[in-house]
Amino acid sequence: MSSEREIELDGGPRPESVTEFTRRVKTVLEKEIRPGWVRGEVSNLRAQGSGHFYFSLKDAGAQVSAVMFRGDAAKQTVKLRDGMQVIVYGEISVYEARGNYQLLVRVIIEDGVGRLQREFEALKRKLADEGLFAAENKAAIPEMPRTVGFITSPTGAAVQDFLRILIRRGWRGRVVVLPAKVQGDGAAAEMVEMLRLAQDEAACGVFFDLLVIGRGGGSLEDLWAFNEEPLVRAVAACKVPIISAVGHEIDFTLCDFAADVRAETPSAAAELISSGFVAVFEEAARLAEDMERRMDEALETAGERLDHARSRLRLLSPSAQIERGFLRLDDLSNRLAAALGKTVQARRQRLSEARSLLRERSPQRRVESESQRLLALWKRLQAASPASVLNRGFVIMRDEAGKPVQKKAAVRKGQRLGAEFADGTVPVTAT
Repeated sequence: MSSEREIELDGGPRPESVTEFTRRVKTVLEKEIRPGWVRGEVSNLRAQGSGHFYFSLKDAGAQVSAVMFRGDAAKQTVKLRDGMQVIVYGEISVYEARGNYQLLVRVIIEDGVGRLQREFEALKRKLADEGLFAAENKAAIPEMPRTVGFITSPTGAAVQDFLRILIRRGWRGRVVVLPAKVQGDGAAAEMVEMLRLAQDEAACGVFFDLLVIGRGGGSLEDLWAFNEEPLVRAVAACKVPIISAVGHEIDFTLCDFAADVRAETPSAAAELISSGFVAVFEEAARLAEDMERRMDEALETAGERLDHARSRLRLLSPSAQIERGFLRLDDLSNRLAAALGKTVQARRQRLSEARSLLRERSPQRRVESESQRLLALWKRLQAASPASVLNRGFVIMRDEAGKPVQKKAAVRKGQRLGAEFADGTVPVTAT
């Protein structure tokens, strides 16, 4: 704001904004340049989903952007295509958002086939009539090339895409980039020289199994070097199998028809070159896996057979038979010991029972039993003896003859008696 005030104070013009400047240019152009007819060749054609058409209109010296909106396009009888030579009626217009001017086309009239397209078709017919594109003249591409030469610009994106695909797919081989211009004056001559050098092993010091010639996509003018007759003839005459990999999928050049094989892009050429290696690698991996599986099965089977043979050998060997004899001997010994033990035990049981029975029935036992009985009787007798009675505090009265006096009536008055105590006898007189 301060700078604007300074400019205004100095009396200078006020700076315009970009929008104001572009609008002023738009007004001048659209007012001063009146609508008219323009002749040129259609290129870079884009048909939008909205129905609008965007393209360039060009000749040998210049080109201008053009647009035809859906309403005008619906009225035309001409079907636009790249390379078409046309005469259009339109007016100048400025697209303010980008500051670009363009031709706003209202009418299109076909002006015959474009010069480059005419040259392309004429040369294609000429070379085809000579048999240059005949299938019987094409060589087979080696399935496993070891050294591949790529004729292209060393600084272009095509060589990077080519190498990236080969690396990603694990290809094992050698790539030699043969540098050459691929666009503009002298490009075809440089590529012809690289083709000659690649076929001369002594000159380049390398034997190539396969050659690739190509570049990325572009317009018909950009790819024109690959349509020049010297290069097309050199590709067709190449002694080394050659792949043409020029442009995108929709682009065709005469080198595509002259080469042994056409690849849509350099990346597609890399996939084609490495496909044989990938297939062999996958087959080798499958065979290795199958061989490993079969070896495991064979080793397992052999191991089982070896174990079986070892088992049989152990069974049939003398030491095994001796061992089995020892085992049987031990078994019989154990069985005999068990049987003898049972027999001895049974006989011991029977002996014990016999002894018990003998003890019950032997005279000695009867003697012992009687002795016990007599002893008991003796003890009972002892308990009933006079001494035993006296010991319990009783007194035995005896007469003069020493006989016990059992009744009172047997005692006479004045009879002398003896009172027998446990510790002695006391004489008494009956009164």
